[in-house]
Amino acid sequence: MSAVVSYRALLRIVGPAYVFVAFLGRLPLAMSQLGTLLLVSSATGRYALGGAAAGTLAVANAVGAPLAGALADRLGQRPVVLVQSWAGAAGLVGIVAVVGPDAHEALVLGFAVLTGLAVPQIGPLARVRWRPITRDEKGQRQLVDAAFSYEGAADEASFVLGPALVGLLAVLADPGGALLSGALLLAVFGSWFALHPTGRLVEQLAGSRSRDDGRVVTGVFLVLVVAQVCVGTIFGSIQTGTTVLATEQGHAAAAGLLHALLGVGSVIAGLAVAALPERIGYGRRMLVAASGLLLLSWPLLLVHSIGALVVVILLLGFAVAPFMIGTFALAGHLVPPRRVGTAMTLLAGATGIGYAIGSSVAGRLADAGGYTPAFVVTVSAAALAVVVSGGSQRPLRAAGQAGAAG
Repeated sequence: MSAVVSYRALLRIVGPAYVFVAFLGRLPLAMSQLGTLLLVSSATGRYALGGAAAGTLAVANAVGAPLAGALADRLGQRPVVLVQSWAGAAGLVGIVAVVGPDAHEALVLGFAVLTGLAVPQIGPLARVRWRPITRDEKGQRQLVDAAFSYEGAADEASFVLGPALVGLLAVLADPGGALLSGALLLAVFGSWFALHPTGRLVEQLAGSRSRDDGRVVTGVFLVLVVAQVCVGTIFGSIQTGTTVLATEQGHAAAAGLLHALLGVGSVIAGLAVAALPERIGYGRRMLVAASGLLLLSWPLLLVHSIGALVVVILLLGFAVAPFMIGTFALAGHLVPPRRVGTAMTLLAGATGIGYAIGSSVAGRLADAGGYTPAFVVTVSAAALAVVVSGGSQRPLRAAGQAGAAG
């Protein structure tokens, strides 16, 4: 079954509306961090507070996502995502309401924590639905592979479009208007995703939950968690290094667009992964993609102009989505069916933690030596991804083979 045929089959099974809703539902998370940074920094004139508020929101979301995923596994996605969507929308509105020239730091950070905990991780939860959606279809393995490839590309596209949308709305209105738009998107499309008929399939799994569904956190799953921390570290360090280089070149406003280029190649590669033959297992795909991350990231250490940076970031993006698709797909095979939501949101949370690590470490190094030391963090994270993937090939391949047999 070709990738195009698989994608057509998925659209036929679930309908274009679901794909549209699930994509728009994940945009507010991508908008919230940059929107908070811009709003708090511009309103208070304190960039440190803006960065702290955005980072606090990101870490709170990384911590809260697995808790919400576990609750969704137990109760079903509908009630959990519905409550999260409205609570997250209220949190974004609250940030806009409390931020002003004399805003109290504790109040701003408190709302950032509450908002981060509430905003749902639509992308990982959408992955959970594909196995029950396709369970009665022929060639389910190929269909799920295609679905996970699409979801990886959709996540990357959302983190390109989300910040770009914030930038556009900040120019047309103001940063507060951008966050309010994110709140509206979350209330409408987050709720729509929660109430979509596909949510009933996950509720059926939750309703039939046995007393012992097995463990989520195993040795192999921890490998996948570390792998996603590496990816998040790459994201955070590249964003920091790109911002420093663009600022030094006198084009600070272009930093967001430059970082977004990473997602362009990633979207293309993510959609193409579905065309890979089954004999190339997920473990092997992870190792090849990790090697690509290392091979394509080290030229960052030689970059000294925006033109060169554009080329390197575009090419590096082609290794990102295949690596992430491998980790999420393996997680789907490793854990019991009724615990997949917990697993997917744990991996998403690990990515967020990695982002915080990468941006903070790269920021400290950039303060001392500029953008090149920041990019050292990127290359180091890619090297660690190779070590983790290469050193765990036997259990990773065994997990993939067991999932294929299942």
